[in-house]
Amino acid sequence: MSKQRVIFCDFDGTITVNDNIVAIMKHFEPPGWDAIVEDVLAKRVSVREGVGRMFALLPTERRQEITDYAIGNVTIREGFLELLEYCRREGITFLVTSGGIDFFVYPVLSPFPIPEENIYCNGSDFSGSHIEILWPHACDEHCHNDCGMCKTAIIRSYPSESYERILIGDSITDFEGAKLADLVFARAHLVDLCRELGLNYKPFETFHEVIQGLEELKVR
Repeated sequence: MSKQRVIFCDFDGTITVNDNIVAIMKHFEPPGWDAIVEDVLAKRVSVREGVGRMFALLPTERRQEITDYAIGNVTIREGFLELLEYCRREGITFLVTSGGIDFFVYPVLSPFPIPEENIYCNGSDFSGSHIEILWPHACDEHCHNDCGMCKTAIIRSYPSESYERILIGDSITDFEGAKLADLVFARAHLVDLCRELGLNYKPFETFHEVIQGLEELKVR
């Protein structure tokens, strides 16, 4: 029996050209944010702790300004709509697995034909004095990385016996998921990791290259 294909696609730096969390922090410059980013990249603190601490630096009274900037600053990577149309035609399940936050992820993706239940991201609470990030997709018992939005937990919910699991991503939040995937479409830091670990990967810069790679799978 042939396996059902499922794609797990990162958002920041993958669907979007830029990393939106970093862009928000650079624009609003809350004191101390850059040291937190360095700690996350050096793995001194978890992604969940780092992202939570960064957004806790931003006052909720600036909600509209922050939201408008986050949405208005986004450039979608070339070929994204075509990839979604390709997946629909080919019967491939397409999931967005994002370490981003609901207040910008959902509005940015709203023009595209992706059911909301296929978008996994972190939540936000603006009821206090500063932004609080919520974590509805926390790590399962197999993951101890304190991811915040645990991509490996979502991938494991599509068992390898039944699914051909394809990951599209670019950075630190995709590292663990890449190890579980049958095929990785990688760019930026993720290319180096895939090469180091000998994972099955194809480099890409636009989603047209991803479509081409998926087409090549059909003629194996």
